[in-house]
Order: sequence, then structure tokens, then C-alpha cells
Amino acid sequence: MKKTLIINGHPDKESLCFALAESYKQGADAAGAECTLVHLIDLKFNPILTFGYRKISELEPDLLRMQREILAADHLVWVYPNWWSTMPALLKGFIDRIFVPGFAFKYRKGSPLWDKLLSGKTARLIVTMDTPDWYYWLINRRSGHNAMKIGVLEFCGIKPVKITAFAPVKSSDETKRKKWLAEVKNLGETQT
Repeated sequence: MKKTLIINGHPDKESLCFALAESYKQGADAAGAECTLVHLIDLKFNPILTFGYRKISELEPDLLRMQREILAADHLVWVYPNWWSTMPALLKGFIDRIFVPGFAFKYRKGSPLWDKLLSGKTARLIVTMDTPDWYYWLINRRSGHNAMKIGVLEFCGIKPVKITAFAPVKSSDETKRKKWLAEVKNLGETQT
């Protein structure tokens, strides 16, 4: 079994994302996998990359721990809502702070190429949206999915990156949500 790290980027502990993250973990635990679930809202860190990459800010203990967790994991599961066609500020700030040069990638001197330091890992995005999936694809061109999949994870060598989106959440009923939770539990059981 893969060592799996689930990262929940929704700040609301009563959200569907919290339930989906727990459901994935239940499935992974039932399959006997080594699985860790982290809710970003429980971590203590400044989400602002104050100096960009000109000067890397010292990482708080929670971020150092998360870097170790990411390095140790074979499979990363990212659970978050799609807000304004992308991820919440909490998740974006987390990525900005820890996916820094020397950890997630390394620029090559005198070259437009870079080293992908997180190669060998796989990922799954579990994303909730109020926008219908067809509209998000046709009008928004899956901007948030592409930013996370291509612009962050694949840039650092993580692949394949699979995406499961649940939408529209705002018009979903209890039956639909239970179906989504069961689907995510199954993903946890199969570690995909």
C-alpha cells in the first residue's frame, strides 16, 4: 500500500470538504493503508510569501512538518473547494510557502529548465464546486484544476494527477452528498 497524505484546504470544519477528506481516510484505513489527514486550518503559519523567491521566509514548525510529510508520502490527496475558479487563499498560501525552490523544484543555472524534486509521487484532487462541471470546462477552461494539476503538482514532478470534481454543491441534496462520500471512500480504499 502507498503512504498517503490527505491535505484538506477548506477552512470551514463543517464543510462538505471536511466530510470528503474524512471519507477518503476511512476508505484508506479500511484497506490497511498508512494514511495521514491534515486540515490546513489547524496549522499555524503565515500564508503570505512576503518576499517572493528573492528571500525565502523561515518556515514555521507546522510547515517544516508538512514538508517532511509530503516527502514521505507516495500519494497526495488534495481536498478543497473551487472558489472564484481556483483554490481558497488558505491552500494557495500553504503552497506558496512550502513549495519553494530547493524543496519542490530547483532552477538550473543558465537554463530555462528546472529539476522536479517531487517526482515519483502521484496525486488526486477532490474538488467541490457550485459551478456545473460542463460550464467550468467550457467557459472557465478548468482554470483552477489546471493551475493545481499543471502549474503546481506536475511542475514539481508529481504525476499522474487525477481529478474528481463534485458539482454543483449548492443544489445538491443529502442523497447526492451521500453518494459523493461513498465514491470518495472507494477512492480511499483503492488508493487512487
